[in-house]
Amino acid sequence: MSSTPVLQIKPLGFPWETADPFLFCAYHDDAYPVGNAQMGPVDSLAGRDIGQDFSRKNGWSMYHGETVPGFPAHPHRGFETVTVVRKGLIDHSDSLGAAARFGQGDAQWLTAGGGVVHSEMFPLLDSRQPNPLELFQIWLNLPARNKMAPAHFTMFWSADIPSLSVRDEAGRLTDISTVAGQLAGAGKPLPPPPDSWAAQPEADVAIWTLRMEPGARWTLPGATGKGTQRTLYFFKGKTARVADQSVTGPVAISLQGDIAVELIAGEVETEFLLLQGRPIAEPVAQYGPFVMNTKEEIMQAMQDYRRTQFGGWPWPDSAPVHGRQAERFARHPDGREEKPEASATTR
Repeated sequence: MSSTPVLQIKPLGFPWETADPFLFCAYHDDAYPVGNAQMGPVDSLAGRDIGQDFSRKNGWSMYHGETVPGFPAHPHRGFETVTVVRKGLIDHSDSLGAAARFGQGDAQWLTAGGGVVHSEMFPLLDSRQPNPLELFQIWLNLPARNKMAPAHFTMFWSADIPSLSVRDEAGRLTDISTVAGQLAGAGKPLPPPPDSWAAQPEADVAIWTLRMEPGARWTLPGATGKGTQRTLYFFKGKTARVADQSVTGPVAISLQGDIAVELIAGEVETEFLLLQGRPIAEPVAQYGPFVMNTKEEIMQAMQDYRRTQFGGWPWPDSAPVHGRQAERFARHPDGREEKPEASATTR
């Protein structure tokens, strides 16, 4: 048995490699320029493969957007998307009739279940200054019994997401934000959607972001679940120490889940993303935006989407944006509206 909790260190590509129960993790860090009258980039789009632009030319991409960057209407079935926006804003619209503008630390948790179509657009609202955007999109698998659960839309506003700030003996700060999972001292976790694997107590799912001042020390507590898989993504900073090993970023670090691990930041601010959970341990069959257990179920998903469009698209175009006001909001499928100010709780 290895004496170190560090099992493997691998360089980060795009998307980031994940372990069961996670399927996918994409990190977008785009230095968008000033916005134009259509809320797209004022810079020329010449030389980009519009509709399929992942070029990062000049530090940003249009992705599948043609006027506004982002991802116009596309379907999903059989898993969940968790989108954490650290800078900028996303405009969400879906086939359930839900809509949202969220960012500034907010997270959206969407259970695709039996099928949903959604769009994720990145409106550039500031016409005088650059429009930076930074986000994670994480795909969390669903167990076979919940693959066809009803689609479910959830918003976690940044003020409601449990967090913890800790200073080490030298006074250096570590900030931890917990989108999912229990961290002692951070407060009660927000409830995941009802059919999520993360809603099962034994699943031990955690989605945490860590920001450490230069030289800061903090000990990542051991996971509680038996057989929990844990990956620590070192995505910002130059060097760090993880348990007994010096690492140079950006890298993905696989850790033994049940062992506490001391983290020491390098000479510049250092950031990590933690993804952990007990594996679902079921067969995975994937074709693009559909993730099921068998090839036959994938074929059925494709047929169902062609036949039903997963409820149809209630929006006037495939890439809707929600006006020029920067105010964040969510409109749920039942018509209920919420804003982060009304949602925030006191801790």
